[in-house]
Amino acid sequence: MTADPADVNANKWIGVLAYIIFFIPLLAAKDSRFAMYHANQGLVLLILSIACNIVLGMIPVIGWILLPLANLATLVLAIIGIIQAANGQIKPLPIIGSITIIKTP
Repeated sequence: MTADPADVNANKWIGVLAYIIFFIPLLAAKDSRFAMYHANQGLVLLILSIACNIVLGMIPVIGWILLPLANLATLVLAIIGIIQAANGQIKPLPIIGSITIIKTP
């Protein structure tokens, strides 16, 4: 997927914010392909984090050991996404990048 360079320059920091608070691009740049792509990646990352925390939090001992590793993996994916958004790239995140929840314009 490619985005217009003007769109990328205008919405680069909104794309970065998508990994911290995914709904910011939904409100501020809903017509931007770049911002909506990163909002989708941020939402998928949030859902993954919540699911891992719920499931692993319920599993005694092994889940409690794996939970910090899952949270670390989520943090690493968020940092990768932030770096890609700051560099103006539209590249899917490893493992979860192919999941689409928010349609891009």
